Amino acid sequence: MSTFLSTALSIHNKNSKKSALLATLVSGALLSTGCQSIPSSQADATTTPTLQAQKLESFTINGKIGVTTPTGPSAASSADGSNASKQGGSAFYTWGQEDNRFAIELMGALGIGKTNIEYDGQTATLVSEKTGSLSAEDPEALLQKATGWQAPISQMPYWISGRSAPSDTAPQVDSQNRLISSVNGNWSAKFAYDGNNKLPNKIIATQPQGQKVVMTINHLSQ
Repeated sequence: MSTFLSTALSIHNKNSKKSALLATLVSGALLSTGCQSIPSSQADATTTPTLQAQKLESFTINGKIGVTTPTGPSAASSADGSNASKQGGSAFYTWGQEDNRFAIELMGALGIGKTNIEYDGQTATLVSEKTGSLSAEDPEALLQKATGWQAPISQMPYWISGRSAPSDTAPQVDSQNRLISSVNGNWSAKFAYDGNNKLPNKIIATQPQGQKVVMTINHLSQ
């Protein structure tokens, strides 16, 4: 077990009562729930070109992630996804990040059982009870290959850090200069915070076709 993994596991055990569910993390790195609505005070947001893309170099988080996606023929023909049938799933997760490497453990993992996702900066690997071991060039392609779900995983290390990703457009901040919305390709993300905390405790990312990712965040280390 690596030093990074051992440290993250120790922090996780001290800060989360769900350690029994998430006690086995990915070798070599890492990957309660509670929902709050996005605060109405975000209405006074301002767009700023000076919000620099700067993520935390390392962190350990956990929480719950929910994914909704349109299905069936109507999903492709509906521009806004409003007439498309939808399906969804959720999982508890632990995410460990170190530089550009990360590992994610998912429990109750979106219909494919316990799942581990690792990314070393070049190759993503997914191992689950249902699919076995799969690999791809990026984690988004890997997740879709294994589950059919879409999620902006590559942008998440920046968003979790409360910063826009380098490829984001139109970031908006509140009066405390905290990121509250940003756009990346077809994904539009909104962020919520607990009190005056600088790091978000909830991210909601959506696409016009009906895909939606809701992620609650407990920051265990940073």
